[in-house]
Amino acid sequence: RIIRSEAAMPSTLLLLLLALPGPGSPLSAPDASGAVVGALERATVFMESQYRDLNLDAVLGFHILQGYLKGILEKWSSAHESLPHRARVEILLGKLSSLIEKATHLLEKNDPKYFKEFEPILGPHFWVFPQLWNQTDSLLAYTTFDNNRCLTEEMSDSCLTYLLGTWKENGKPCIVTNTCRNIMTKPGCSDYSLSHQLFYFMFADMKGCSNHLFLRAQYYKNIFCANMMKINLAIESNGFKFPSQDLFMENIMFCGMSGFSDFYQHRWLEAILTWQRPKEGCFGKPNEDFEHSSGGADQKHLLRRTKRREKLF
Repeated sequence: RIIRSEAAMPSTLLLLLLALPGPGSPLSAPDASGAVVGALERATVFMESQYRDLNLDAVLGFHILQGYLKGILEKWSSAHESLPHRARVEILLGKLSSLIEKATHLLEKNDPKYFKEFEPILGPHFWVFPQLWNQTDSLLAYTTFDNNRCLTEEMSDSCLTYLLGTWKENGKPCIVTNTCRNIMTKPGCSDYSLSHQLFYFMFADMKGCSNHLFLRAQYYKNIFCANMMKINLAIESNGFKFPSQDLFMENIMFCGMSGFSDFYQHRWLEAILTWQRPKEGCFGKPNEDFEHSSGGADQKHLLRRTKRREKLF
């Protein structure tokens, strides 16, 4: 059984995509382009076969990926580059767009309440990608991390709906409750609590919230990503143990989208490329019999038991 491959997939695709050469790319590696495009193609085929089981979080990941693909093609076009992989990326974008349309339709039908709460983030212009790049500052990292979990998925969802204005019918957006302010700025958080703190400020940026708290958004992003870099370096030094791979890639995605270019490193790309199952196209740890089976039953079981948060990245 592939554990958490659904969780790792969209973030891995986004990381791989940033390796494609293009103006301003933080990880421009022409010699890696073929491998990157091939990995994207195989992973998209796997996800296309599973679109009926995707939840909103997974669909969101593919919306973001779609935006990156469009941006890459626009950069290539404006630079008048004739790259051998452009046609393959255009085909990939077409397949992905079809997948998103099908998955979104099923999602709205199967989970209308949750879909309505987060529908704004599925819009074509919600996600804006970094134009300027920054570096993390290791001096901002916490000395120690809090061993207790700082927030739950339900807390995170609630705070995000207050930003989106979907917390009630015709609700006002960009509301910051005292509870949300406290948990989203609490120091010492680690792992998924830390990445969701960063995600909260990313949402506020995309929504254009101007609450006093968000005037210090870059300050908090600098702190969060310094700590997420510390965590990723620890995961690397520990040999990229499988249970940590999903968090490792989620940190790269969130901080990369926040403009921290030092999360896009060639050695990390090379490691992640080795995590893809060449036959199935997914990323994860299979059981011994997976390669000799269709994988269909295992994949569906995985998709049912994977947590909501883990399906996003």
